[in-house]
Amino acid sequence: MTESNVSPVHDRQRRPVGGHPPMRPLWRCRTCAAPWPCQPARLLLTREYRRDRVALSIYMASQLFEATADLVRLNPHPAPSPAELFDRFLAWTARPSSRATDASGPDDGHRPGAATPEPEPAAAAAAAAAADRPADRLPETI
Repeated sequence: MTESNVSPVHDRQRRPVGGHPPMRPLWRCRTCAAPWPCQPARLLLTREYRRDRVALSIYMASQLFEATADLVRLNPHPAPSPAELFDRFLAWTARPSSRATDASGPDDGHRPGAATPEPEPAAAAAAAAAADRPADRLPETI
């Protein structure tokens, strides 16, 4: 097998995460002892996979799979919460970066091309009542 056939994603999967690799089978950071991936490991992974967030999600899904097997084997009763493990390993990979907002205008919380948010129910009811009111009548007071 020639070196040109090796995918760069596979090379990344074999490398430890900078100075914050996981300590298996406990899945704690070898450097800071926090549950892995710790915050520094997340930052290093985000930087390493900055151009390929899908590959980051796939890599972290494989780590979730391995961690689940290790953690259940170590402590089957009670087993780790699937929701907690998902949040720990995968949920953070889908978060957009803060620089992903549109720099052409003020940030009003509305992404270009996204659906317009629905108005508040009270505002919608007031607008509907105003549309039904004849133009020659004064506004109703509360």
